[in-house]
Amino acid sequence: MNKAFTKETDAADDGDDDLPGLPPLPAGTRNYMTPQGWRMLREELMTLLDVERPKIVETVSWAAKNGDRSENGDYLYGKKRLREIDRRIRFLTKRLDIAEVADPSAHHGSDQVFFGATVTYANAKGEERTITIKGIDEADNLKGEVSWVAPIARALLKSREGDEVQLMTPGGLETIEVVEVRYPAPPGATPQA
Repeated sequence: MNKAFTKETDAADDGDDDLPGLPPLPAGTRNYMTPQGWRMLREELMTLLDVERPKIVETVSWAAKNGDRSENGDYLYGKKRLREIDRRIRFLTKRLDIAEVADPSAHHGSDQVFFGATVTYANAKGEERTITIKGIDEADNLKGEVSWVAPIARALLKSREGDEVQLMTPGGLETIEVVEVRYPAPPGATPQA
């Protein structure tokens, strides 16, 4: 059948707006994020709305005027990219609507692990690692950031410096010790020497 007579469907786009590879929120939980993470997602949303989408709409409009759309690469790619942008806009809007911004600097000086803490811990071999507990949408493993729903974060939450906690790993139960807990200084605070 000629493509001109088939309806272009977005069957894959009709379902959940979570993009592949993005972690879903656990059922019944809040979408905690730091103020910086909220700003980062908000900036991405505004860039998509104010810059990316209008540019692609203009390209698609121009390409549509060039005749046969079935073999028009600019039109086909533009429509595909527009669907991706719209899906990401819906995703970001939903996540920002349910976001609960938690400022980790509120715990500055505390030795207990809460959301936003930078925690150094040691395993039984004495090997130390440092992680920062962040929101699901802002955690970056390459920077040592883990989501607050990650097993390591769940094990560490509410523990204090010097506590030993149990962590279930693929190799079995492991005991880790909390070595240090840090939080960013509150905005406007003077650094201590």
